[in-house]
Amino acid sequence: MQRLLLAVVLAGCGGSKPPATPAPVELRPLAANELHTVAELEAIPNRSQRSLALFAEMTRVITHPRCINCHPAGDSPHQRWMEPHDPPVVRGPASNGVAGMECTTCHQDRNQPLTRVPGAPGWHLAPLEMAWVGKSPAQLCTQLKDPKRNGGKTLDQLVEHNAHDKLVAWGWDPGADREPAPGTQEQFGALTAAWVQTGAECPTEKP
Repeated sequence: MQRLLLAVVLAGCGGSKPPATPAPVELRPLAANELHTVAELEAIPNRSQRSLALFAEMTRVITHPRCINCHPAGDSPHQRWMEPHDPPVVRGPASNGVAGMECTTCHQDRNQPLTRVPGAPGWHLAPLEMAWVGKSPAQLCTQLKDPKRNGGKTLDQLVEHNAHDKLVAWGWDPGADREPAPGTQEQFGALTAAWVQTGAECPTEKP
């Protein structure tokens, strides 16, 4: 009887092996102009870790010069590879320039091949509260989720904006010899949607 009780105790307290730790998911190497797809990142079993990986892919677009040039932390946009805008311009009270030098004075609703002036519908600077320059991934993430700093958008509206906005689309069709943002707008929108669906997790700030 004592041996039977001991066997039951061992089986209940230490007789089974602890579950194995999942092996890290190895993703394929990427070229500079590529993004991992949502399907690839679904291989990450942990929902929170997958959400963080999805946002990491999003930041490769958000921090690319095609996007961040128009999200300056000051009153002047950048161009090319984070160079000061030439000619010098300022954002103005509505983030679309000042009288006599509004953004649409030069920028039309499409790229101009002969003059090399870029353009897209609604060309303007992002409002100052939506500045991205100098922000860490953790700061960018919390900012994107904050309606006071993301243009008053819900997360669902943010998905729609990233996936279909025509000014956002310019990042992948910048004209001239400008390097486009990585991947495609369709991929960027899908990554945003999957990030939201997995809890819109944000990375922690590194010490």
